Amino acid sequence: MKKIIEIVHSVFTKHHVFITMGIVLLVAITIGYGEYRDIVLRGQINGLINTLASTTDVEIKGLNDKITNIVAQNNLLNNTVQTQLSQTTDLLDQVNQVNDTAESLNKLSKVDPQLLQKYSKVFFLNENYKPADLTSIPTQFTFNKSKDYEFYDKVEPFLEKMMQAATDDGVNLKVISAYRSFGTQATLKSTYQVVYGAGTANSFSADQGYSEHQLGTTVDFTTPELGENFDTFDSTTAYTWLVKNAYKYGFTLSYPKGNSYYVYEPWHWRFVGEDLANRLHRNGKNFYDLDQRIINNYLGVFFD
Repeated sequence: MKKIIEIVHSVFTKHHVFITMGIVLLVAITIGYGEYRDIVLRGQINGLINTLASTTDVEIKGLNDKITNIVAQNNLLNNTVQTQLSQTTDLLDQVNQVNDTAESLNKLSKVDPQLLQKYSKVFFLNENYKPADLTSIPTQFTFNKSKDYEFYDKVEPFLEKMMQAATDDGVNLKVISAYRSFGTQATLKSTYQVVYGAGTANSFSADQGYSEHQLGTTVDFTTPELGENFDTFDSTTAYTWLVKNAYKYGFTLSYPKGNSYYVYEPWHWRFVGEDLANRLHRNGKNFYDLDQRIINNYLGVFFD
C-alpha cells in the first residue's frame, strides 16, 4: 500500500505541473482574447460616433442600431469570458484538492502508525520493535551525564526545543529516562516485582511490550534536587511549567490523576504531535480519553 501511494504521488506530481500550466495558459488566452475583442469593439463604436456629424437622421438611426448591436455582442462576450474563468477556477481548485490528498497520503505513508497507538495494557509492541532511528539527548538536558539517553531522532528536536525553553524560563528540567527496549523493560519490571511485589509493581510499571518508552517518544523528568527520588515531581516548578507549556511542543502527560491504567505519574510525558497535544490541552482531555480512531487522524501531521 505504501509503495502504491508513493508511485501515485510521484506520477500525479509530474502531471500536476503540466495540468496547472495548461490551465494558466487557458486563462491567459481567454482573458487576452476578451481584451482584444473589447478593444476592437470600442474602436468600431468610436468610428461610428465620429461619422454621426455628417449623416442624416435615417443614417443616424441605423448607426445607433449598429452601436446597440455591438454593445450587446460585447456584453455577451464579457459574460462568456466570466463563465469560462469561473469554470477554469473550479477546475484548478479540483486539481489542487486532489494534489492535497495525494500529499496527505504520501505524508501518512511515512509515519510509523505505532507512534500514536494506545499501549499501557491495550496495544502490544513485540520484542523486535525499535524506532527507525535513535539519537542521544544532549547531556545538558539529562540527569546522569555519564549515561546515554536515547530518543527517536525525528522527535528529539521537539524535546530539545521544549527543554531549552524551560531553561530560558529558569526551570531546571532533566531527563532521567527515555527510550527503553523490550529487554530493558522486562529486566526493570522483574526488579520492581522483586522489590515491591507483583501487585504493586503492576500498578506503576508496564510489562515489556506495553511501555510507551519502547516507542522512543516518551521521557521521565526529574530535577537536580530530586534526582532518582522523583515521586514528588508534581510539587516542583518544573512540573508546573510542563503543565502550562509542554503541549506547545507536542508533549502530553500520559497518566494524570484518576487514570485507569497506572498510578499518577507526573514525571511521565509522551510526544503525540503539536496538533493533538494542543487539542488535548484545549479540551482538558487525556490522551487515553480519546477513541483510537480520532487519534489516528493526527498521524499525518505528527511531525508538523
